[in-house]
Amino acid sequence: MAEKQRIFIVEDERRIARFLQIELEHEGFETAMESNGKRAFERIIQENYNLVLLDVMLPEMDGLTICRKVRELSDIPIIMLTAKDDIEDKVNGLDVGADDYMTKPFAVPELLARIRAALRKHSDHNDADETGDGSARFIVKDLVLFPGRYEVQYKGEPIELTKKEYALLEYLVKNKRNVLTRDQILQTVWGYDYLGDTNVVDVYIRYLRSKIDDRFGEKYIHTVRGVGYVVKEK
Repeated sequence: MAEKQRIFIVEDERRIARFLQIELEHEGFETAMESNGKRAFERIIQENYNLVLLDVMLPEMDGLTICRKVRELSDIPIIMLTAKDDIEDKVNGLDVGADDYMTKPFAVPELLARIRAALRKHSDHNDADETGDGSARFIVKDLVLFPGRYEVQYKGEPIELTKKEYALLEYLVKNKRNVLTRDQILQTVWGYDYLGDTNVVDVYIRYLRSKIDDRFGEKYIHTVRGVGYVVKEK
């Protein structure tokens, strides 16, 4: 069974947030809600969502600021929601990185269509493509991962990784441009019941950097101080 896609509803009007939650869950999505702008930004960065419905007017941090700050770390689809119908407001929302912009009140079928379109667009930009032999591959600049074979190449040159090193690299690459916290990495790569040293993530990041970044003189794995790690294409 396909994993449900998670939508984060950031809206300080509880009636509207609850209405969106009911409609989205009826359509088969999982949802989470937040009414405070500052907490919403922290949750977007620290938790896993497939799309954000983001109100503009929020306490502590407005939606435009949230969108701009998120875009520095992640390409998660964002649809702005606002009661304002001014062209300038729409332009500002798109300029700071929103994928789409809807004015309240809106028709639910149109919102759902725009959500599906944004999710498809994001999926199309995922660089997991198909090789001639039907095996998936993940590409970041000159680095290519072959998950079916647990192999990695840089400009065609093989890179020898342990199984755990490969699992960590694949998780980072599959979520490229998205900052992953140490807890997210630990839970996904080592498992929820891992009882070892929590510094293991930092140790394995050093292993990967020595085998890729340092060896080829090209930086792939970046540290976001106080948050975690991210693979970037630029």
